[in-house]
Amino acid sequence: MLKVEGGRLTLDPLVADGPAVLVFFRFAGCPACNIAIPYYQRNLQPTLHDWGVPLVAVSPQVPERLGEIKSRHGLTLEVASDKDNALGRRFGILYEFDEPSRQASLANGPGIGAVTGTGTWELPQPAVIVIGRDRHVHFAEVSPDWLVRTEADPLLEAVRTLLEAAAPPAVRAVR
Repeated sequence: MLKVEGGRLTLDPLVADGPAVLVFFRFAGCPACNIAIPYYQRNLQPTLHDWGVPLVAVSPQVPERLGEIKSRHGLTLEVASDKDNALGRRFGILYEFDEPSRQASLANGPGIGAVTGTGTWELPQPAVIVIGRDRHVHFAEVSPDWLVRTEADPLLEAVRTLLEAAAPPAVRAVR
């Protein structure tokens, strides 16, 4: 992944100290994304930050265009570009516009590949994924409807459960 501010973002540092949460979204100008990402900033970021859990919003849009959503909403969470949809493809969350959708998109302006800067008709479905320190997916919710997003509470519960499972057992007093 490419950070909006420059540089690369890889999984190893994200999960070095525990789980990480990835929120996949379509692109910076997506109306539903402009509601969802600030919602996650308000309702997930403070708690996850307190728990030491990174929250990353991920889109295939090129970093030069993706920075718009971060600055527009004053986001403090990490925003990253999934170059060539590589991560979305690995998770199996991509969809490609069918021909009628392509024609409708082109009738209203440039195709989605021009909007994202990727030159393709692929976008991720809205998804939230919790990856543990073990690099396994411990929670995933994917919506085929671009207007439906995961609420904060089940996501926080999944992270809490993962953190509690990783916590060392309580030390028993010896008498």
